[in-house]
Amino acid sequence: MESLSVEIINPKAKTLLRNLAAMNLINIKNQPTLESMLATLRRNEAQVPSLDEITQEVELVRQARYDRKKQNHN
Repeated sequence: MESLSVEIINPKAKTLLRNLAAMNLINIKNQPTLESMLATLRRNEAQVPSLDEITQEVELVRQARYDRKKQNHN
């Protein structure tokens, strides 16, 4: 099975895709956005980080990884 990501430009294409799915030729899966995944996770937690806090943590981890790579190359 092959997976493709499709950007729909013309709304008529969505109808065509739905018709193909009705004929069991393709399967349509909606991909969740980061914001919707975070909202789902946040419903189950009392203390949740904001998107800015998550971004800050990611940047700290990236900087630490960069620093380690830089030390290993010297």
